[in-house]
Formats: sequence, structure tokens, C-alpha cells
Amino acid sequence: MARKHRAEEEEATIDMTPMLDVVFIMLIFFIVTTSFVKEAGIEVNKPKAQQATKQKSANIFIAINENGDIWMDKREVDVERVRANLERMLAEQPTDVVILQADVKTKHGDVVEVMDQIKAAGIDRISVAAKDN
Repeated sequence: MARKHRAEEEEATIDMTPMLDVVFIMLIFFIVTTSFVKEAGIEVNKPKAQQATKQKSANIFIAINENGDIWMDKREVDVERVRANLERMLAEQPTDVVILQADVKTKHGDVVEVMDQIKAAGIDRISVAAKDN
């Protein structure tokens, strides 16, 4: 009778090691494949547009406030440093589109300077953020 009792105890154990291995592999997979959005760091009053559409695949945002201050990755940068910062961000996470968030009162020349720096960094698709009505 004692032998039968021991055999039943040995069959009742479940080895959790393979399940934990699978969970850790899934965790690593999700961490590696997650895309992180590089937000500008400030809120701007975007202009309204009748034909505004949602942009689905953008990870990098650049904001220009009404004073012409440029924000990238939650910090203020000079217009001359936009290209270098953008190249660093692209090295970390490649993308083919950048969203430019310009305040409704921002000077047109400031927006064009930033767009020129974005193009110099190798990005051909620039989306300008706007509010839809």
C-alpha cells in the first residue's frame, strides 16, 4: 500500500519550467517588437483643416510653438540641431514619416526651416498635424 501511495504522489507533480521558459520568451519578443513613440513634449494649438486624416505609422513628433521654439523628444532644441537629433532618433527606431506639430500662430519661415532639416536627415514624408472640425 505504501508503494502505491508514493507512485500517485510522483504522478501528481507538474513541472513548471517549460511554461516559464515560454512566458519569458514571449516577454522578450513583445519588448523587442514594441515601437516607442518619440513625442515632442509640448502641446500646440494646431490649425483646423477640413480634410485632416489620421496618420497611422508615425513614431517621431516635432513641435513648434508660437514663439518658434522647437521641441523634440520632450526637450527644446535649436533649429540647427534638429537634423542631428532626428538622425539619432532614426538610428534608435527607423521610420519613414515624421509628424510636424506647428502652432497656429507659428511663423511660416520657422516651419519651413524645420521641414528643411527633416529633409536633410533623410525623411521624405512629413505630415503636418491639424485638428479636424
